[in-house]
Amino acid sequence: MARLALRRFPPPMLLLLLALFLVAAAAAGKGKKRGGGGLRFRREGGTFKVLQVADMHYADGRSTACEDVLPEQVAGCSDLNTTAFLYRVIRAEDPDLVVFTGDNIYGADSTDAAKSMDAAIAPAIAMNLPWAAGIGNHDQEGTLSREGVMRHLVGMKNTLSRFNPEGVEIDGFGNYNLEVGGVEGTLLANKSVLNMYFLDSGDYSTVPSIPGYGWIKASQEAWFQKTSSSLQKNYTSQQPSQKEPAPALAYFHIPLPEFSSFTESNFTGVKQEGISSPSINSGFFTTMVEAGDVKAAFIGHDHINDFCGKLTGIQLCYAGGFGYHAYGKAGWSRRARVVSVQLEKTVTGEWQDVKSIKTWKRLDDQHLTTIDSEVLWNKGSNGRGRKDHDRS
Repeated sequence: MARLALRRFPPPMLLLLLALFLVAAAAAGKGKKRGGGGLRFRREGGTFKVLQVADMHYADGRSTACEDVLPEQVAGCSDLNTTAFLYRVIRAEDPDLVVFTGDNIYGADSTDAAKSMDAAIAPAIAMNLPWAAGIGNHDQEGTLSREGVMRHLVGMKNTLSRFNPEGVEIDGFGNYNLEVGGVEGTLLANKSVLNMYFLDSGDYSTVPSIPGYGWIKASQEAWFQKTSSSLQKNYTSQQPSQKEPAPALAYFHIPLPEFSSFTESNFTGVKQEGISSPSINSGFFTTMVEAGDVKAAFIGHDHINDFCGKLTGIQLCYAGGFGYHAYGKAGWSRRARVVSVQLEKTVTGEWQDVKSIKTWKRLDDQHLTTIDSEVLWNKGSNGRGRKDHDRS
C-alpha cells in the first residue's frame, strides 16, 4: 500500500516534519563527510552501499502536484513528498554514495531548472553524503540546456559528478567513472576494488529516419572500452597484483533494448509497462559483455518497472520510480534501489577484494518496507544470482 504516511500527516505537519529532517540532517552530517577523500569501503563491515534514486521529476516544490496517487492522498501531496521520502530512505540505509539516474527534475513544469535541481538533490547534501548524477530525457526541458543541466550538477556541493572525461571527444554530457578504494590500512587500500561507470544515454533521436529515444553512441563505447581496459590492467598487474579484474557497476537512464529479453520466469521484481528503449541497438550491451568487468547495470526511465534479470552474465536492473510528480501507479509505492557490495575477509581478519553484490528495494510506505533482496553476483559464480529472503 503506497504512502500510508500521507493519510496521517496533513500539509502543515508534513512541512514541520521536513523542517525536523533538516535539523536532524545537519546534526547527523557534522564530521561525517565521506566524499572529500575519495570513495572507499568501510572498515567496520567491509561494505560499500549505493542508493539509486530514479526519476524524481522534481519541479516547483510545494506547488507541484503529485501524479498517480490514491484519491485520499491527493490533498497536500507535492514534490515535498519526494523530498521527505529521500530523507527517510537515506536515514534508513546510511549509504556511502547516492546516485541519481536522470529525470531528476521535470524541466517543462519547472519555473527555474537550477533551483529545482538544488531542491531535488538537497537531502543528499544536507546529510553530507557524496553523490553522483546523470541526466535523463526531461531534465533539459526547462530553463537550462542539456549541457547547462550537467554543468550545474558538477558545480554543486558534495558532488562527484563530472561533465565528461578531459581531452576526449565524446557524445553527450556526464560520461565519467568513479573508483572505490579498498579498506584504509589494508593491502588494497590504494586500489580501486569496485569501479562505477556513468553514461549519458541521451534524450531523443536526432536522426530523422530513426524515431524515439536517444542511445549510447560509438564515442561513448570507445571511452568505456578504453577506461575499462586500463582499470583492469592496473588492477591485475600493479602490486599487489590480482588474479581477476575488479567488478564494476554501470548507471544510465534509458534502458538498452536487451531489457526486453526477460519474462516473469527469469527476473525478480515486476514489469508493468513496455521497455522504452531506443528503436535501434547501438551495441553497448555487447560492449559491456566483451569488457567483462560490469556485473550489473542500473537504469530508470520506465517508472513502474522495477525488475532485475541476468543476461549473458550481466544483471540488468530497473530502480522503479521515486518521485511523486512522475507518472506511477496509484497504490503502488514509490521506491528506491539499494546495492550493497561486500568484501571478502581473510582468516586473519583482513579485508580483501569484492566477494558479493546484493540489492534490494525500499518502498515509501509506512514502514519503508524492504522487498526483493537478491544476490546479483558472487565471486566465482559467473554472475549467477539468487533470490534472498526479503528483509523487513
